[in-house]
Amino acid sequence: MAARIDTLADLQLDGRTVLCRVDFNVPLKNGVVTDDTRIRAALPTIARLRDAGAKVVLCSHLGRPDGERKPEYSLLPVAEKLAQAVDTEVVFSHDTVGDEVQQLIQEQPPRSLLLLENLRYDPREESGDPAFAKQLAALADVFVNDAFGAMHRAHASITGVPALLPSAVGLLVQKELEALLPLVSADAGTDRKPYAAILGGAKVSDKIGVIEALSKRIDHLFIGGAMAYTFLKAQGKATGSSKIEADKLELALRILDKCAARNVRVHLPVDHVVAAAFAADAPTQVVADIPEGHMGLDIGPATIALWKPIIERCRTVFWNGPMGVFEWDAFANGTRSVAETLAGMRGALTVVGGGDSAAAAAKFQVADRVTHVSTGGGASLEFLENGDLVGVAALRKK
Repeated sequence: MAARIDTLADLQLDGRTVLCRVDFNVPLKNGVVTDDTRIRAALPTIARLRDAGAKVVLCSHLGRPDGERKPEYSLLPVAEKLAQAVDTEVVFSHDTVGDEVQQLIQEQPPRSLLLLENLRYDPREESGDPAFAKQLAALADVFVNDAFGAMHRAHASITGVPALLPSAVGLLVQKELEALLPLVSADAGTDRKPYAAILGGAKVSDKIGVIEALSKRIDHLFIGGAMAYTFLKAQGKATGSSKIEADKLELALRILDKCAARNVRVHLPVDHVVAAAFAADAPTQVVADIPEGHMGLDIGPATIALWKPIIERCRTVFWNGPMGVFEWDAFANGTRSVAETLAGMRGALTVVGGGDSAAAAAKFQVADRVTHVSTGGGASLEFLENGDLVGVAALRKK
């Protein structure tokens, strides 16, 4: 990570055409953007490029069209939403590469905005095809990557284009890296101990790598969500009909042993909010041992009471994954408690690792009261696991 990565300040932008990779992989319903968080996250970089006198060509993927033109994955509704956000015209190209796209770009004046159609309409994007990267690079003078949520993927627009154009990170990616680097540096947390990780979500298998990496640095590991039941089952605790990964029980025990050997205190739920059915309106009860026919859907109040003061004493906290089915009010209290605890920790470094955790931070209105909310769940986890991303490595100056 020592080699330098250029930022916008290092680029000559006035009068140049900039190909800017953004992450506009936003939810759509009936052709309407239902959550514009990722669009708004790109606005500072877009504004900086335009203010510098650049002609801005934006490119992104949307969904998984599998290399085919599927209307439901068109970025046209995104162009319309972006135009509202910047209060200016956004020209939309129905193609991604080729002579007609080049001509359309040439016709645009400085400070203009143009959005290309979905990169994944072309199968060569996901395969990392060098020829497709070359066609994308031919559209511009300079490349800026501001798509943190996609920087763990070796796709043509992420790893191919930077080899062909002067390149830099955008403001969003720069912010992400500045927030995440302290969590993985060799002396991570030395001036901000204790250091805690709070992990939730459904699968132990999704978090193996990040647990292994973090266990070398953290002091506390809090495990909630469905993945907690695999750990509890491995310890011989009653889990009823809770969701577990039966083939990961031995792995869970190995993780616990490794944490113990590294003096990492592991905190598992001591009580649970359970229901007999996976439904928002299912009758609930709080139990210490989950009875047969019931499933754990949130951490319980005793767990919250135990965890909260320990978390509050920490100076560095990374959180990824909900503590329960937070989308339903009956099972939201554990996730809400974690979110509000982090929001109240003044002076601590509190990083929310994207995905469902970011959605929870928004739902419980704490996003502006933590140090950083990542825009890329998978990318942030991979960065913590490996200390790098292929998209970042592609931008690093040799």
